Amino acid sequence: MGHGHDHHHDIEDMGDRRLVWAIVINMILTLAQVVGGVISGSLALIADALHNFSDAAALLIAWVARRIGRKPADAFKTFGYKRAEVIAALINLVTLVIVGLYLIYEALWRIYEPKSIDGWTVVVVAGVALVIDVFTAILTYSMSKHSMNIRAAFLHNVSDALASAGVIVAGSLILLYGWYWTDTALTLLIAGYVLYQSATLMPKTIHILMEGTPENISIGEVTEAMEGVPGVLNVHHVHLWQLDEHRNGLEAHVVIDDFMESEVIKGALKHELEQRFAIVHSTLEFEVENCEKMGTVHQE
Repeated sequence: MGHGHDHHHDIEDMGDRRLVWAIVINMILTLAQVVGGVISGSLALIADALHNFSDAAALLIAWVARRIGRKPADAFKTFGYKRAEVIAALINLVTLVIVGLYLIYEALWRIYEPKSIDGWTVVVVAGVALVIDVFTAILTYSMSKHSMNIRAAFLHNVSDALASAGVIVAGSLILLYGWYWTDTALTLLIAGYVLYQSATLMPKTIHILMEGTPENISIGEVTEAMEGVPGVLNVHHVHLWQLDEHRNGLEAHVVIDDFMESEVIKGALKHELEQRFAIVHSTLEFEVENCEKMGTVHQE
């Protein structure tokens, strides 16, 4: 048991170190892109820098949220602190929306006030950014499978890599043909992709914070499974919600035919809920068929 706990702790520490490296690398990259964008006059390069900065901020928030989420439950947060990561995801997504709208504003303004762009600076800086984006995505890939925050950050890094590749193409077109409009067009594409990502991930994040029913679980299926347990006559007043990204909770009234079997029935119900629906926290209120006369029994 102790060895398993230490192994899990070592994995979390390694994940934290990867996040710190990713944050530092992305902050350095952001600074380099801003300088390169100012020198070259490329709005697309600055747009990519803003996106990278939002990624670095997202990783920083996710890192802080991971550490907060490990705190055990206490008298103030009886379900624990795991939702800190969900809140962090919402903060990151709102920030991305603001960045995306700002990029659209700047790109449209550039149409009315076009500026000359140094194609070589754009290509060189974007090339360095592409390498760093790919490296950062590799750092966060394994963690992205189990965390909403890290998954969002990973997808952002992948999109950054694609954006950097696009900036290279735009810089090359400017060098070869003098197509300065490609810089504005690419900025609008980056902004559109940022807003698309936000619109895709935000509903799920808000759904968890609103204690919504898990997307892959039907209350009807849960009720039917519970009523299939021997000794259960009826299940009603069912409340099902997500405690955090990976844990589900349930409250329900359960009508049984014999209170003497309540402990056995409770154990069978909890096992069914956890095995079939990943419901790790369930509060069951037992009733006899004529609950108005016999009363109820509340059991965790």
